[in-house]
Amino acid sequence: MVAPQFIPLPERNLLIVAGKDAAHFLHNLVTANIETLKPGEMRPAALLTPQGKIIAEMLVANAGEEGDAERLYLLDVAAGFAEPLLEKLAQYKLRAEVTLGQAPAGTMVAVLLDAAEFATDEVYAFADPRHAGLGLRLVGPEAALAAIGKGFTQAGAEIYHQRRARLGVPEIGKDYTTLDAFPHEVLLDQLAGVDFRKGCYIGQEVVSRMEHRGTARTRALPLRFTNGFGVIGGAPVMAGDRAIGEIGECFGDRAIARIRLDRLEDALAGGASLTVGGVAVAFDKPDFARFPVPGLG
Repeated sequence: MVAPQFIPLPERNLLIVAGKDAAHFLHNLVTANIETLKPGEMRPAALLTPQGKIIAEMLVANAGEEGDAERLYLLDVAAGFAEPLLEKLAQYKLRAEVTLGQAPAGTMVAVLLDAAEFATDEVYAFADPRHAGLGLRLVGPEAALAAIGKGFTQAGAEIYHQRRARLGVPEIGKDYTTLDAFPHEVLLDQLAGVDFRKGCYIGQEVVSRMEHRGTARTRALPLRFTNGFGVIGGAPVMAGDRAIGEIGECFGDRAIARIRLDRLEDALAGGASLTVGGVAVAFDKPDFARFPVPGLG
């Protein structure tokens, strides 16, 4: 049995959306179904442009109690995207009975890898909904998290990102940036981050059309450097002398690449070598992926 690893993530910020209309407010803005999110649960979601591009990606957690009239949601967001997201949410507030803000100073996020459950009154603990291999996300005061961390093997954020890259779970700020991708391209549709049965939200028409017409040609895939460690993030993935995609940030010999699947199919059929920065690479298919990947099924 693998011992759990405690990993602080100071690169994450927390926003708070609270109030009687909080669920309805978020539900009408983001890609995921917020109204069915139960207390203690977390769900990936994104805020889009009307053209369907991702402005911000987040993990939305229901931190309220069952039966509460006043709802409380925590938005776990990459640090560089928290303030712009808060400003964007404020633009849509209008007359909704919601309170928007940042979590109190000193509130942090940590990950407990290889742990299925953890209970304490001092911090919130949410199972990462994207993949069981990403363990639990703990949210609470820095001092409380530090005390909890002493009871586990401690590791740096690099370990978390290596795991995430190996599993094929993209994150904004690491594998792509704002206005750079559609939800399908970074697998939000595969990770329960898009609800195709809910009502309207910003960018829904584009995302729904991509789903029903099957026009998502670009997909994020786990990438392995087979003959060495990674190169500078953002480098193109080459099939011979033709670019078929690009990688995000590298974590050891792992990265996540956004790949044109049609070009990958052509490359494999033609026997082209796959490289990044002159280093040989190979792809894996995420175990949660429901789309075909050339050469991998």
